[in-house]
Amino acid sequence: MPTLGTQNISTSYPQLLKTFGTGGLDGALQVITDGDNTSSALSVSTSGVASTGTFEVVGTSLLTGAVTFGTSFTASTGTATIGAAVIGATTFTTGFTSSTGTNTLGTASIGTASIGTASIGTASIGTASIGTASIGTATIGTVSGATVFTTGFTSSTGTNTLGTIASTTFTNTGVGTTGTLQVGASGPKLTAVSYGTAAFTLSTVSAYNAAGTTNGTRALTGTVLGDMVIGTLDSLGSATGSTGLIIGFHTIGADVVRFSITNPTTTAGTVPAGTLQMTALRFTA
Repeated sequence: MPTLGTQNISTSYPQLLKTFGTGGLDGALQVITDGDNTSSALSVSTSGVASTGTFEVVGTSLLTGAVTFGTSFTASTGTATIGAAVIGATTFTTGFTSSTGTNTLGTASIGTASIGTASIGTASIGTASIGTASIGTATIGTVSGATVFTTGFTSSTGTNTLGTIASTTFTNTGVGTTGTLQVGASGPKLTAVSYGTAAFTLSTVSAYNAAGTTNGTRALTGTVLGDMVIGTLDSLGSATGSTGLIIGFHTIGADVVRFSITNPTTTAGTVPAGTLQMTALRFTA
């Protein structure tokens, strides 16, 4: 013990480190104390080392076994590469890279995420604000909450239910199904649209009378009393049609529409054969 010099061991115990026990090291962790029996944060045994305080490693650390993060994992610089990680609440200040295995994250707060392929069963997001997200393929089961798409939203398959869409340009190349459609912040809400056609011939409607009028009823599935009905007759303007015409439609019951046509320039007893096209619109305030 060259650091003790000529000092007696009995007067130099405060400078020595020793285990708490008296039998030396064994398989049980023992607290390291000094000569005055002051406990340190470090415990050692023949099978492991433990620290109850801050554990700092300046050089490179190699962890070959299973690693458990109790509350958080912070990567201040560089790139963190983790094979398989199960993490509760985590904040990644610079980056998180998983080269192999499966990573399950409870809560992740990420500044910039670059994802090649993401397969997500159920995602529940209160408010998602993402600086830059580069995603190859993302499969998402359910998304609930407030979401802002800065450039575009594309759904190739399945059904998407969106609460409010804020976009300067909305393009739909397929078929869009809307439950309730409101235009403007306080405009009326369109809740239902019914469309149907019916033949307009002498065999299906009454001939024009001497006053040039005819009327009748036609089936229009989905319409109810109070719906706004608009329509047209595609033979109007043809050689057998008319240039002076008044045509009206209104519902008289569930799935039934009555039409009235006045055509004073048509010869009595004739019908400009064609097809009635009817559309019923239902609005709420």
